[in-house]
Amino acid sequence: MAMAVNCATSSSLMISKPSQTPFSFSPSRKTPFLGFSFAASSKPSVQSNRVSKICCQEKEALVPAGQQWMFDNLSGPDVWNKTWYPKAADHINTSKTWYVVDATDKILGRLASTIAIHIRGKNLATFTPSVDMGAFVIVVNAEKVAVSGKKRTQKLYRRHSGRPGGMKVETFDQLQKRIPERIIEHAVRGMLPKGRLGRSLFNHLKVYTGPDHPHAAQKPVELPIRDKRIQKQT
Repeated sequence: MAMAVNCATSSSLMISKPSQTPFSFSPSRKTPFLGFSFAASSKPSVQSNRVSKICCQEKEALVPAGQQWMFDNLSGPDVWNKTWYPKAADHINTSKTWYVVDATDKILGRLASTIAIHIRGKNLATFTPSVDMGAFVIVVNAEKVAVSGKKRTQKLYRRHSGRPGGMKVETFDQLQKRIPERIIEHAVRGMLPKGRLGRSLFNHLKVYTGPDHPHAAQKPVELPIRDKRIQKQT
């Protein structure tokens, strides 16, 4: 039972009488902002110097009869918070959907944003920012992803060995010939949250070169793509 107190019996209230001298402005008084005088007040203003002092003691308060149901079953459902929040059974990895998408002639940025939306779970009505609610996405033919403009020779990827002078820089074309999977992984990783949740979500991305993948047992379905400009125009 909550600890409260009825202070009606132990309270002392001290009230002082208001001042009998009316407060008025002097005719010659000027404000520093307005620069003009105030006229004498026609109605006297009353100042109330009411000071209250309450002395309380620790007593047990009885719960009202109309609110007793709030304390009957504290181990049951939360009657205080009506907002739905996903439980552990709502985001089990073994029950999540698997998608597959072919990256052939698809624009890198538009493909990565679509993948990030489904990995994050933003396409679901139950999306919760702090919970892993998304699906798994498989990308095949990663070596055939496309970019627009002159990004094949102008887009740079940097990595550092951690030692002085250990910066390595290569273009999109060079990285695509060396490790084509890293291009899509790098793009999707930048669109996921930074932190523990983002690292966990990044494990939902599976990128492979070629048309084959080892996830046939998960029965992946085609990734729904709403962006009509994701395919490169030839």
